[in-house]
Amino acid sequence: MDSLLPYICLAAAAFATTYVLVPVVKRLAIRLDAVDYPSKRRINTRPIPRMGGLAVFAGLVVACILQIVGTWNWGWPSALVPHPSMSLNYPMLAVSFCLITAVGAIDDVVSLRPRAKLAGQIVAAAVAAAGGLVIGSVVNPFVPGAYIDLGWFAYPITVVYLVAFANIINLIDGLDGLATGISAIAAFAMFGFAALSGRGDAAALSIALFGSTLAFLRFNFHPASIFLGDAGSLLLGFALGTISLLSVSRTAALTSLLIPLIVAGVPILDTLSAIVRRKRAHVSIGQADKGHIHHRLIQEGYDQRQAVLLIYAWCILLALGATVINQVTVEARIFIFILLLVCSAAFAMRLHLFEPVLRHHYNPKTHTDELVTPDDPAFQEEEEAEERQRAEHREEIREEIHRIHTHLHDDQ
Repeated sequence: MDSLLPYICLAAAAFATTYVLVPVVKRLAIRLDAVDYPSKRRINTRPIPRMGGLAVFAGLVVACILQIVGTWNWGWPSALVPHPSMSLNYPMLAVSFCLITAVGAIDDVVSLRPRAKLAGQIVAAAVAAAGGLVIGSVVNPFVPGAYIDLGWFAYPITVVYLVAFANIINLIDGLDGLATGISAIAAFAMFGFAALSGRGDAAALSIALFGSTLAFLRFNFHPASIFLGDAGSLLLGFALGTISLLSVSRTAALTSLLIPLIVAGVPILDTLSAIVRRKRAHVSIGQADKGHIHHRLIQEGYDQRQAVLLIYAWCILLALGATVINQVTVEARIFIFILLLVCSAAFAMRLHLFEPVLRHHYNPKTHTDELVTPDDPAFQEEEEAEERQRAEHREEIREEIHRIHTHLHDDQ
């Protein structure tokens, strides 16, 4: 119990700080007009302030200060001790957290252009990587005892990884309490893995993140009175990505890399399906649509609370699966991973996550190319046209196969 006391204190400090500051941040957001107004793309029916991530960030800052004070004065184990195989600059890591939160907060107020927003995320991730948060090599799964040295590629790979993690949470932040709850579940699961493996830095950060998100959920669950905003969603994703990297050594085993990806499986699947869906529709990957998991569940007839709780359950199932994987033999790990993958894929297919919800349509009246949704009759026309093209393509393939078969038969 004594070994858990520092972590309980960190979670409590983060919780209390976030809880107290949410009303303050709410008033600040309203003053800066960082507000989500109702629109066709949004589910909220009344103006709701965003930028709530600042309260979550404050909770992490206070927890960090408490950890340092506890180490100096109360004999707490230091959390600022990296894995022996890593050389980590914690001040630079702290700067990266400040940068990603600042990028999100600025976007909440002035709506940055996508390229500027992405550039800010890359800078934050690059600072973290420059501070030593990288995986230098990974275990070669095909050659026992061998490693794959990433060399200088470790730095761009880490940057892409952190930026991707930040955006998968950002993309799934579409219902009250959804991104916050998913992050809380993932943070608690990662805390367990980090504590069991003796990774003090990852454990401290993850339990503080859990405390902050749990407090924010009090205001963010349906009906929400404040949203995370990009300041929060980018911070949460970036923090989860950081925790996952802190939990492994510089030479990472395949299992230690897979576990955080399984824990964050739902937002990862949501992002992957969005990319596939938009590619199939020949639209930009950055083009917003209503084909995400939460949109599909709402379309199935679930209300906001039911949809969010169902996704929570899915996340908890994956977290439990990751916990079991961490404790069993290699053969059992493979079986459980495949089982989780198949179940998640089946759920995704059931919700039609990979089916396009946008279509290009030429409007003969305006002589312009338009993007239409399933609510527009033109959407059905474009679907039928695509199906005819597929049928014609299949027929051409059959005819080609028949021609080749006939040619071979004649040669004999």
